[in-house]
This record gives sequence, structure tokens and C-alpha cells, in this order.
Amino acid sequence: MKLIHSFGPNPRKVRMFMAEKGITLPTEEVDILAGDNRKDAYLKRNPGGQSPALELDDGSIIAETAVICEYLEELHPTPVLIGRTPEERAHSRTWQRRVELNITENIYNGFRYAEGYELFKDRLHCIPAAAADLKATAQERLAWLDGLMESKPFICGDELRFIDIGLYCCMDFGKDVGQPLNPNLKNISAWFARMDARPSATSSLHPAWQDLKMRG
Repeated sequence: MKLIHSFGPNPRKVRMFMAEKGITLPTEEVDILAGDNRKDAYLKRNPGGQSPALELDDGSIIAETAVICEYLEELHPTPVLIGRTPEERAHSRTWQRRVELNITENIYNGFRYAEGYELFKDRLHCIPAAAADLKATAQERLAWLDGLMESKPFICGDELRFIDIGLYCCMDFGKDVGQPLNPNLKNISAWFARMDARPSATSSLHPAWQDLKMRG
């Protein structure tokens, strides 16, 4: 089994998830800044063109960040990062969807359509006029989440879950590309500081992040 990865917040999510679990895998780098993930050689392996991807021993590919992490959790169930029981897993996945649909996708597209426009304009349909509204929507939903986290150290409660890793990596990336952390969101700010202090937050960074001036 091999992790195909690159710079970026989504590959970092898998690296951070693996670090929290103590999983090490052989890796293969794909240069997404050069667009290698959109070229035929990569698309034949992973038609979605995403990074990261997980190549299994039989040569088949698992893509989608959350799917990769769910697969790794099944292989390595401790420490628990999705849930111990069907109920815990359902609760974790509920919050994963809420955060993805309301916050992280808006942050990512806000970047792609504005600061990242030159990089993405020939790779996907970009809508520059939508960027400001997408960023504003993400901030509104972060304020909603902030109001629900007053007594919770993590999004799902008392324990770290995959969705904490996902939101943290997204926000840590976003703050350097035009979507800074809002200090008025006291609960989110405290949660972010807790996440940022974890050893996995540092070890999961791509070696090129300092040169690129983006945390991914």
C-alpha cells in the first residue's frame, strides 16, 4: 500500500490522520502545482485527478480524503478517530458533512476563485464573482459552529475526530490565502490553538510549505 500525495490541505489531512494513528506508509509525490495530477499518466490511475490517493497492493486506487481515512481506520481502529460504535460513527459523519458543506468547501472555492484563480482557471470552472460571497458564507457558518462549541474541546465532543483534522487543515491553509482567523470566534480560536499545538499538526506539513508561504 502506498500514499500518493502532494502539497495541499487535503493531502495534509491524510498525513495528519496517519500521524495521529502512528501509521507510516511508502509515499509517492505528485506535483499538483505543475498540474501533474491533471495529466493523462495520473488520470489513468485516478480519474478524479485528486491528491491524495491511496494505491493498494493490487494496484487499485482509493481516492477522496475522507474515504482514505475511513479505510485506514478500519485497518487501524486505534486510536479511534471516527467512532467506536455505529452511533459514534454516525455522529462523527454528521458533523463531517455539516462542516464540509457549510464551511470547508466555501473556503476552498473562495480561494480557487480569487487568490488561486491563476492556478485553477484552466483546471476547473472558476467563478471569480462568487469568491467574496463564498468567503462570507464560510465565516457565517464558522460563527454558527463557534456558538455550538462553548463547552466542547472538539467538534464532536470530548475526543479528537477526523472532522477536527479536516477543518483545522482547511483553516490553517485558508488563513494564509485571504481568509484569516476571526479572533472574535473565541471557541473556534481556542479549538484551533489546541489543534495547532498537536505534534501531528507540525509533522504533517509538506516540506515546501515555507517556500510557498501556505500551510499545506
